[in-house]
Amino acid sequence: MNKFIITTLMLVSSNVFMTFAWYGHLKNYNGKPWIIAAIVSWGIALFEYLLQVPANRIGHQVMSLGQLKILQEVITLSVFVPFSVFYMREGLRKDYLWAALCILAAAFFMFRGSLVKG
Repeated sequence: MNKFIITTLMLVSSNVFMTFAWYGHLKNYNGKPWIIAAIVSWGIALFEYLLQVPANRIGHQVMSLGQLKILQEVITLSVFVPFSVFYMREGLRKDYLWAALCILAAAFFMFRGSLVKG
């Protein structure tokens, strides 16, 4: 399988864990002491890192560091918005659209050299 696709799939999976580690405790452990939420979040984050570290190593073989970072940001927003809307029950805001357009523009500029070369 293509290294770009492998990297993307691993980063998407990593981001699901990251999003739950960073924000899931706001819903699930809101009434618990912060130390409990931190320990649970660290446990979830372990799975994030078990996917994210090899994904970045694989991705860096075919992408520049800047491209890898922008890809990560595109994935982060793509995972965060559905998490925010469907899991946390926050409303879908127009600001997500503007943020997505800015990140897509950043992705275009980071990958345009690769697009031209083919």
